[in-house]
Amino acid sequence: MISIKNEKEIKLMEDVCKIVAKFYELLEKEIKPGISTFELDRRAEKIMRDLGGIPAQIGYDPGIKGVPPYKHATCISVNDEVIHGVPIKNKIIKEGDLVSVDTVILKNGFNGDAARTFICGGKTSKDAQRLVDVTKAAFYEGIKYAKPGNRIGDISHAIGEFVRANGYSVVQEFEGHGIGREMHEAPEIPNYGKAGKGPRIEPGMTLAIEPMVIQGKHNILELDDGWTIVTEDGSLAAHYENTILITENEPKILTI
Repeated sequence: MISIKNEKEIKLMEDVCKIVAKFYELLEKEIKPGISTFELDRRAEKIMRDLGGIPAQIGYDPGIKGVPPYKHATCISVNDEVIHGVPIKNKIIKEGDLVSVDTVILKNGFNGDAARTFICGGKTSKDAQRLVDVTKAAFYEGIKYAKPGNRIGDISHAIGEFVRANGYSVVQEFEGHGIGREMHEAPEIPNYGKAGKGPRIEPGMTLAIEPMVIQGKHNILELDDGWTIVTEDGSLAAHYENTILITENEPKILTI
């Protein structure tokens, strides 16, 4: 069942999402050549808590046999890692690396979710930069359709077609989602599909829209840690996500 937030709940969503936005502003300054993903995650947790948020991913149980609850405040995925990269001490970030950070912050019972792909040092190859730019642009293409009366499939279709037109692939096994009291709520929001399909979009919905884009083919693999997802062909990947609120008119991005 899709949760429609009332005025009080929307205010609480706005409050936690402001923390998410500030978090990424501060975290970007910590992404420098030579830092490990483990140390970056440690600093990320401190930033969250200093801002008054709780790292919601710590202790998250995926409910998969043999996969323990998640131990970290963020997922940090580098280069060919698409999503869910586990921070580790010996993974050192280098100049020009694509560093995708995904996190959920909790405050007063509500969750805010966003992801960003940063470029370590600020400069990378033209091809890598284009991938990052197209991934972010795909989010904005999708939310053009995040309006009352449309359907979730309209968002999905817009993202998928935009990515395909730019020569890239979207991840098909993972998707965006509703968000609120729970980290993952209905509806599921794929990054591809047919327009005119899926649940009707209504004011009061809060959605996490998140294009996950691969430079090569869409095929992915899961590493032995049970979390990290990588591209099968070793090509680069990027991730961009925001929590949005459906209003009577244009969607409101809460995590910027």
